[in-house]
Amino acid sequence: MSDPPAAPSMDTGLPCDPAASLLLRPRREAFEYGLLPIPKLVSTDPMQTIASLRQKLSARSSNNRIDSASLADALQLPIDHAKLILDTLSSVLYSDEHHSVSTRADHVDSVGADVRDVILFLYIQSYKKLLPRPHKDPAAVADVWPSMSAFDGYLSDLSPLKLVRSNSRRFIPYQADEEAHQLSYLQKHLGNMISLLAEPSEGEGEESQVLTIENFEHLGLLIQIDCKESDGISLGQAAPFFTNSDRDMLAVSVPVAQVHDWLQQNIISAQEHILGRVSGKESEPSNNSDQDITMSNASITSAKTAKGFKDPCFIEGISKSSLVKQSTDLKGSSVKVLNCHDSLIYILAPMSYATIYGCSDATIVLGAVGKAVRVEHCERVHVVVAAKRICIANCRECIFFLGVNQRPLFVGDNHKLQVAPYNTFYSRLEEHLAEVGIEANINKWDEPLVLGVVDPHDSLSHPVGVSDFQAESAAHVDPDQFTNFLIPNCFGGEPTGSTKGNPFPLPDAYMKSQQRNIHNLEEIKQTLRSAPLVENKKRELSGALHVYFKDWLCSSGNVRQLYCLQGD
Repeated sequence: MSDPPAAPSMDTGLPCDPAASLLLRPRREAFEYGLLPIPKLVSTDPMQTIASLRQKLSARSSNNRIDSASLADALQLPIDHAKLILDTLSSVLYSDEHHSVSTRADHVDSVGADVRDVILFLYIQSYKKLLPRPHKDPAAVADVWPSMSAFDGYLSDLSPLKLVRSNSRRFIPYQADEEAHQLSYLQKHLGNMISLLAEPSEGEGEESQVLTIENFEHLGLLIQIDCKESDGISLGQAAPFFTNSDRDMLAVSVPVAQVHDWLQQNIISAQEHILGRVSGKESEPSNNSDQDITMSNASITSAKTAKGFKDPCFIEGISKSSLVKQSTDLKGSSVKVLNCHDSLIYILAPMSYATIYGCSDATIVLGAVGKAVRVEHCERVHVVVAAKRICIANCRECIFFLGVNQRPLFVGDNHKLQVAPYNTFYSRLEEHLAEVGIEANINKWDEPLVLGVVDPHDSLSHPVGVSDFQAESAAHVDPDQFTNFLIPNCFGGEPTGSTKGNPFPLPDAYMKSQQRNIHNLEEIKQTLRSAPLVENKKRELSGALHVYFKDWLCSSGNVRQLYCLQGD
């Protein structure tokens, strides 16, 4: 295992008054993109499981870091699953300068992961997702999903997986609901997590356990601090018991009880903040059936964001239209495309995370996603994306044109999916790829990793009595059916970037097919030019070609590309 990048310095000078300005929030990325449906990672008693595992990981680590082979040995998992754990952990770590986040995708395993991050990551595999509530505007999504699908006929009406589809198709938990749910989980399990990071001190029992600032900072995987007067500060900067420490005194330690009390107080304040900022409070009880968490606050419908904190950019309910977003249109570093139907959506920007949920009969182009993409509950959607990694769950009849540095992950109840190499470009694509750290010379689009159908983190898709089995993988698009996707210049003027073509090299079969199609097109054009037709016959031929072209536009779905050119 090669030496890891130097750890970031921990400047503990406070940029703002913590008593007046700090707000503790859960890091949604860890819960939204970091959960893996590997049953062996899910425990009903995570503290006991992880405590014994910590000793195994420490014994197998080098400089407190562990690689996939050692992790596979400790967890008794296949090496592919161990690599998946490290890749997923790397994608949700909390700082671009921290550990393996800035490492090339193909070098993550050689650098390894910090054992403390691995411990916390494995612990949250016990998290249960919040059950969705009805959409606040059902009419807005009624047209997105048909009441029946061709696939519904394959399943019994009593099939739990069919019930999953009907229940989750149009619903997604509200942002504030999820945040409150995650805070509640942290409130319940924080004591265990701190104990796993603690070190013994003089004396006996838990009272003698202490936490150094270095270990404390690792809780940043799950917790972040929002400061109204700053772009963000670390946990170590925010904690009053570490504010007098400096970078040369990382051995300064604090009793575990003091750390736990401070975090719990801030979690309670955060819960009160969410309640106080809710617009349109609702009186009905939460439908959260997770037995691990009982919290009435988890039914909040929406909450305003504290100043300075960048929430995801939501694109929701676009129907029979087109939408273009550039870097200047995105306020945060992540995007969520929800419940869009029969539309063409371009998001031509660099971003950290992206979610596509509940869309149908649409084409969605994502620029450069540096950490993770998740596509879930979609039907007949074409997704064109350049990303570090992608997870595809519970989708049907979708086609994915991928430029991905890590193996695409397929989980859940997928049907009739296809994958193909990346097939487009726009003028600033290479600039955006470099900005988020995607390597265009690495494309693992054709190396799928397939896990199970049942998601142990989701009570809807993990009903009692349903046994798990391997999810359906994806077929390759026939090279003869592969075409380039042309992104029109929707903004007018000259392109501002330097990208002139697809930066991801095409496999030989697709390249040869593309060259053959170009050659055939030239031959047809030459034949038409030289055909000895009188004027009226030329008009008849031109009319026939237009009719067939219009039919092709409609049958192939490419008519949506005209939306952007025509304007909304």
